[in-house]
Amino acid sequence: MYIEKLALTNYRNYEELFVEFENKVNVILGENAQGKTNVMESIYVLAMAKSHRTSNDKELIRWDQEYAKIEGRVQKQHSSLPLQLLISKKGKKAKCNHIEQQRLSQYVGNMNVVMFAPEDLNLVKGSPQVRRRFIDMEIGQVSPIYLHDMSQYQKILQQRNHFLKMLQIKKQTDQTMLEILTEQFIGMAVKIVTKRFEFLRLLQSWAKPIHQGISRGLESLEITYKPSVEVLEELDLSKMIACFEEKFSKVRTREIERGTTLFGPHRDDLTFFVNGRDVQTFGSQGQQRTTALSVKLAEIELIHAEIGEYPILLLDDVLSELDDYRQSHLLNTIQGKVQTFVTTTSVEGIDHQTLKEASTFVVETGRIKKVN
Repeated sequence: MYIEKLALTNYRNYEELFVEFENKVNVILGENAQGKTNVMESIYVLAMAKSHRTSNDKELIRWDQEYAKIEGRVQKQHSSLPLQLLISKKGKKAKCNHIEQQRLSQYVGNMNVVMFAPEDLNLVKGSPQVRRRFIDMEIGQVSPIYLHDMSQYQKILQQRNHFLKMLQIKKQTDQTMLEILTEQFIGMAVKIVTKRFEFLRLLQSWAKPIHQGISRGLESLEITYKPSVEVLEELDLSKMIACFEEKFSKVRTREIERGTTLFGPHRDDLTFFVNGRDVQTFGSQGQQRTTALSVKLAEIELIHAEIGEYPILLLDDVLSELDDYRQSHLLNTIQGKVQTFVTTTSVEGIDHQTLKEASTFVVETGRIKKVN
């Protein structure tokens, strides 16, 4: 798939923008703070209905305006699909093929993207929250039901935390409601954990050979899911539920004392091992970068395997973060099969056929123009 047209209205520093792209590598050049990352972000937001840079949607709306609008046309193997996302202070409205979607979880997945930005190098060395967000965003692209389940889980988690807080400050004493909320919570948690296990198993099957290729066969990558409730992937549903029930009965007093839910998918993590050693703790910066790159390239292949089309790749100012060898590996992998957007201040020093054949755009103070 590829995005053919993009139109922005009141988006960040763009009052109006209309641009057409080709199904190949598109390089967006510009000095810092001119708006090149905003173009990249807008493509991501059009696909995912949320930004990778901020959780506050109001930041996406141009200063002193009431709304921002992103429109795009996506070409797929068998269809051409117009998409529209309207962001206002009241919330978001999404249209697919001119039809408003009732839920954002129904909208996400119509256009698939893989984003690789400098902050993605934090996937390995950053906080568990970074890795959980990564898992949730990527599964959500290929499984709308997962996004719906996550939304339900967050609602129940909020209710359960509120009730635990009431018990903590003695505004409530009857624990019957807590038992009901815990049962609902476990039902959703088990669904999420099961899906995450499945996703990470698939991701590893793609990432392991890619990592071996980048490391010239010297390193072996393992990705391990670390649920906060000690369950194994092999467990059937009833046994997994039993593990959760046992855990929550043991920690009930502690949770009431703390006024919050101490275990569940919102506290889970994953670990990357290279040659059996935890990369976060013991890996060199080079190993951490190779791991992050392998995972991103694996995402491309995983999405292709799941939906039958390659996603759009967004490389936001990341080439300068990679050495020549990793740059070449990345560009060789995508050559000719993935529509790719590259933002950079300069392509000097990157000697690769893929970039020589790319469409090039220059961004300056909220305006974009094609130069070849």
